[in-house]
Amino acid sequence: MDAKTVPSRAQPARPTTIGFLLVERFSMIAFASAIEPLRLANRGAGRALYDLSIWSRSGGACAASNGVEVSVGGRFADAPDLDMALVCGGIDVEKADHAALIALLRRLASRRRALGALCTGPHVLARAGLLDGYRATIHWENIPSLTTEHPDTDVDSELFEIDRDRLTCGGGFAAADMMLAVIARDHGAALASEVAEQLLHPRIREAGERQRMDLRMRLGVAHPKLLKVVALMEETIEEPLSSQDLAAAVGLSTRQLERLFFKYLGQSPAKRYLRIRLERARALIRQTSMPILSIALECGFSSASHFSRAYLEGFGKPPSAERKSPAAVLHERR
Repeated sequence: MDAKTVPSRAQPARPTTIGFLLVERFSMIAFASAIEPLRLANRGAGRALYDLSIWSRSGGACAASNGVEVSVGGRFADAPDLDMALVCGGIDVEKADHAALIALLRRLASRRRALGALCTGPHVLARAGLLDGYRATIHWENIPSLTTEHPDTDVDSELFEIDRDRLTCGGGFAAADMMLAVIARDHGAALASEVAEQLLHPRIREAGERQRMDLRMRLGVAHPKLLKVVALMEETIEEPLSSQDLAAAVGLSTRQLERLFFKYLGQSPAKRYLRIRLERARALIRQTSMPILSIALECGFSSASHFSRAYLEGFGKPPSAERKSPAAVLHERR
């Protein structure tokens, strides 16, 4: 494994105890992608390498974002001294009361236990102050909010991060890759490969790989100059570039740039740029408590009124209404 992985430990005489800490409306796909490789590692080894348990705030069954309920072993407050605890996040995780969960995480941290989080779970670790000074990742939709609210955490957009005794991933199938890395670290690459084959997972992805698919695939176009301009737009949200600057960056005139965008994307560069900025703003409104004006400025708008008009035109409601309504922004694709 690369330098980001935790150093190997000696073969334990007992199973490693791993607790899955379910938050209401957690992501089922991230949870299943994390727990199944560990189960299959036990099966492949012919003995219990990992002792798995599941916990919730109430101690009762916890419903995932898809409505499926998962039985648990008890309350967070009753969880034992686990070797590793993984927070399973999901929809609106940043808005929930996590007092009992944070108390458990801090107790385990004081005993130098490994702590991790799946999907949006890093929000909870960060709120507990347990990601300060660590590299971490989270689902790409939530990167702006985690970065903004927790500047002492080094947030990146990689599939997963294992930094010392902290493990985080972007959710979805990235949870499987992270746990395969843990299995390889603990019990060797051969067992991890065997588990991956059982999962029909043909390639174990490395931590340094990116979460999002290539921009060419996302847009469905291959024109290099158009792709470079859209990438520049995504990188310069706070201080938007002018059409002239965007065109000059790829050696085109503004008129040529307009034609390129209409031909391949069916819209002007200005419309595309505005949409990128508005989508970033919507994520921040839904996932943080930042003032609307601060969000407007962070997304390149000169005033709250300008931002509100653009938001209303783009999404059919003002930013204030977005914040008042429940935000089901995380879908079961995670």
